[in-house]
Amino acid sequence: MLALSRKLGESIIINDDIVITVLDISRDQIKIGIEAPKSVPIHRKEVYLQIQEENKAAAAGNDSALSKLKDFMK
Repeated sequence: MLALSRKLGESIIINDDIVITVLDISRDQIKIGIEAPKSVPIHRKEVYLQIQEENKAAAAGNDSALSKLKDFMK
């Protein structure tokens, strides 16, 4: 992991087309702004992990349904 220090209003650039800017700093929070192409998905980590779990569950459900269909077709 790369750890960088930034002050209010300062930015970090990733891959020429993603800019992360420090918008506000308060006691225990920092507010950041992210500028990125619309094709780049951006999620909070906890949301991303939930999406991954839901995708796994949906895929498992599809596998189960496919197995039932194969059994039915025999």
